[in-house]
Amino acid sequence: MAERVVVEIRDGVADVRLNRPEKLNALDGPMYRALVDTCEEIRKQPAVRVVVLSGEGRGFCAGLDFAAFQTMAGDRAASSAMAENVASKEGANIGQRAVAGWSELAVPVIAAIHGPCLGGGLQLALGADIRLVAPDASLSAMEVRWGLVPDMGGSLALARLVRPDVAKELVWTGRTVSGAEAVHLGLATRQEADPLAASLELAARIAARSPDAVRAGKRLLTDAVGRTPDEQMALERQESSALVGTANQIEAVTASFEKRPPLFRDPA
Repeated sequence: MAERVVVEIRDGVADVRLNRPEKLNALDGPMYRALVDTCEEIRKQPAVRVVVLSGEGRGFCAGLDFAAFQTMAGDRAASSAMAENVASKEGANIGQRAVAGWSELAVPVIAAIHGPCLGGGLQLALGADIRLVAPDASLSAMEVRWGLVPDMGGSLALARLVRPDVAKELVWTGRTVSGAEAVHLGLATRQEADPLAASLELAARIAARSPDAVRAGKRLLTDAVGRTPDEQMALERQESSALVGTANQIEAVTASFEKRPPLFRDPA
């Protein structure tokens, strides 16, 4: 069995690719586990400053492997066993862990979306901080077609990204939207003819900035809407104070004045 996820780390950027192109990178047990394990490995590597998440072949991810639905339709006992097998001791299923791990990383995660990005694939993309999408990509919260609802954290991500009525329409109908419409709705950050190349270029730009400031920015902006204004202002003061006078902050200023590329230290 080929590796479900392949990773190449270069110049602070982890290029992470779903690697099941013959199945449009459909999610199965080994893919879920590979995503969780890959995220944990990246978490241990302080030299990683940015992650780019993409899919090999003709699409980002077509969602759950259809063979799993055939099992569910033909054998309720097998369906129950599958549901039990993906549950973790913490209560989150492995699909939720495969998505949440990326949003919980200390570093930015950019999803490069082309072709189909459906069901669980869309939920995985929504776990990224930024989504660059091909105009002709196809995105859908398609779980309702199988009598289900998003169960990998997609309901939370949708509620944060789009208006409540838009989220409900997408979940209730399972309709497919193009990359262009996804940007209009707020599901994606911007369109790119070549999302992977654009994502790697953006990642390189971010990786060239102070990793301390970038990580602080992610902490500051993630879940900002869930804080009170006083809480957000307090966090701003805390993060800013922690950065002032550090080696990387001084290097950012010095390199700017000297008109040279900065040489930042990775966090310990």
